[in-house]
Amino acid sequence: FIWYYKLQWNSLVNLTFHLFNSYGLIELFQLDMVKLRRFLVMIQEDYRSLNPYHNAVHAADVTQAMYCYLQEPKLAETMTSCDLLLGLLAAATHDLDHPGVNQPFLIKTNHYLAALYKNSSVLENHHWKSAVGLLRESALLSHLPTEDRLNMEERLGSLILATDISRQNNYLSEFRTHLDKRDLCLTNGRHRHFILQIALKCADICNPCRPWKLSKLWSEKVTEEFFHQGDIERKHHLEVTPLCDRQSNSVANIQIGFMTYVVEPLFVEWSRFSDTRLSQTMMGHLSLNKQGWKEGRDKQEANTSRASEEQRTSAAKDSNSKELPQGSKRS
Repeated sequence: FIWYYKLQWNSLVNLTFHLFNSYGLIELFQLDMVKLRRFLVMIQEDYRSLNPYHNAVHAADVTQAMYCYLQEPKLAETMTSCDLLLGLLAAATHDLDHPGVNQPFLIKTNHYLAALYKNSSVLENHHWKSAVGLLRESALLSHLPTEDRLNMEERLGSLILATDISRQNNYLSEFRTHLDKRDLCLTNGRHRHFILQIALKCADICNPCRPWKLSKLWSEKVTEEFFHQGDIERKHHLEVTPLCDRQSNSVANIQIGFMTYVVEPLFVEWSRFSDTRLSQTMMGHLSLNKQGWKEGRDKQEANTSRASEEQRTSAAKDSNSKELPQGSKRS
């Protein structure tokens, strides 16, 4: 994780600027480079650096993953320049100003964001509106016709809202149906947008598909954030979210459940859609990482069981040694 410490303050700015330049988006959309860099710096600074997981480095990580998916043949051959621009923007801003707690926490603490967005996709709506605010403040797209600019803002919102994990099954079911019917046509703008949504969802949760060393570090970071929320809930006598309870949960159990019920189902369908070397590699890492967490959990449980048995044995010995003098006295 050396790169985390070296680049945490600039990774999102440098990576996103590089990708915009590599794709020729700066020239195509006649973007002012000063405004672009200012906009990217504003994005990076709007992420909360104290969050263990939902910070600018996570945004850079998702942006890098999004780039990889955009390079896959089916997408590279069909995505328009506007699709590419929005895909990268959505990846960079998808968790903007994340507070480090989840939606249920915001709702049960009567947070103003929950009231503002009526308890529906609270975080995702906030990320989207924050991104639009920075776009307008930086005037990055001010030279475009108003109708085009508003349309891009709406599409950006549609992409970011797709990352709401509570709607995972809806997107997964629609994706699976398209694949079963073989009716995806990427010359169709709506279908391309849907695939961009799925690609962003994959990018957002792809850490279990990375090599073990990197995947494990990200897992520890997100669990640290979960447990911090649980600690706050316990401190203020709120019901502790099961996922966030360090007293009854572990990194291994959380990751195994996350991989089994969220990551694996989505990436199985992505691999059906894009059966490439990258997809095969990701599925391979996912399988190995899941096995790694299971082995670690089993080892920890065995050690705990062994320690408990040793304690019981030790207690029994202590009890017997205390009874012996009494027995000898009676004799």
